[in-house]
Amino acid sequence: MVEVTSHTPTRGEHSASNSANRLARMTAKRRDTVELEGLTVPRNGPTGRPVTSFPVPEPLKGHGPARIIALCNQKGGVGKTTTTISLGAALADYGRRVLAIDFDPQGALSAGLGVPTHDVPNIYDLLLGTVKDPNEAIQTTSTPGFDIIPANIDLSAAEVHLVNEVAREQILAGVLRKVSNDYDIILIDCQPSLGLLTVNALTASHGVLIPLECEFFALRGVALLVETIDKVTDRLNPSLKLDGILATMYDSRTLHSREVLERVVETFGDRVFETVIGRTVKFPDASVAAAPITQFAPEHPSAEAYRQLARELISRGAVA
Repeated sequence: MVEVTSHTPTRGEHSASNSANRLARMTAKRRDTVELEGLTVPRNGPTGRPVTSFPVPEPLKGHGPARIIALCNQKGGVGKTTTTISLGAALADYGRRVLAIDFDPQGALSAGLGVPTHDVPNIYDLLLGTVKDPNEAIQTTSTPGFDIIPANIDLSAAEVHLVNEVAREQILAGVLRKVSNDYDIILIDCQPSLGLLTVNALTASHGVLIPLECEFFALRGVALLVETIDKVTDRLNPSLKLDGILATMYDSRTLHSREVLERVVETFGDRVFETVIGRTVKFPDASVAAAPITQFAPEHPSAEAYRQLARELISRGAVA
């Protein structure tokens, strides 16, 4: 007769069993996922919607007048400047003529595109009227078809100088009107505030693109920004519309990123772009090289993400 003895699992055996079960669950989850732009995401895409393949746009037969889009968020470090550079370069690669406006006294957009900012005409000179023709301030970048009007720290004094001006909220609109017919799209890289400069940008624009870091504190400020956009629409610029919210710095490995993106989609629905920008060290590397990611690392998933964003904007009709 064989004696049967009971066995109590040791702590190590419990740990091994738990690890095996966890691995099995992870493997099961992976079967329900696909690889999209280097990110492991649900088959419906990071935003929970079916993944769409946006077509490569047809070349334009002519250029202008430009549609003006302000990239705006009062929180800093959410990807406004990176998106302005990368989206502008991607649109230029698709044959669109793009003008970027550095509207932040920090001058990060100008530095990120490697253009001089001192002892040259800039956006501050145009706002004050010391330079009348915007063409004098426009500089070319390393990407054909992608130009910029630079800024430097002098722009920080603009609000003080403009506060007593008549129709002070519309000064930038008057500047851009002079070059609008030469471009297909004008992108305004706003400073991280909701002051007079940002109101100028919103008043001059046809649409707003909100880059939103997939992080809780970034999410909190969106309601205030949307309220500001609504006030500008009511009082200064009835044609202004929210083109969309772009999720940036998304990391599918963290529950926090996924929850924030889910909350944004629940709140804003289809106004959230299907394109999602992942977190990567390639963006600061590209900034140091003073080149767009599409040029610095053209095969990288983040470069393809911005090309997809350009195609999505064109498909939505936000860009010609």
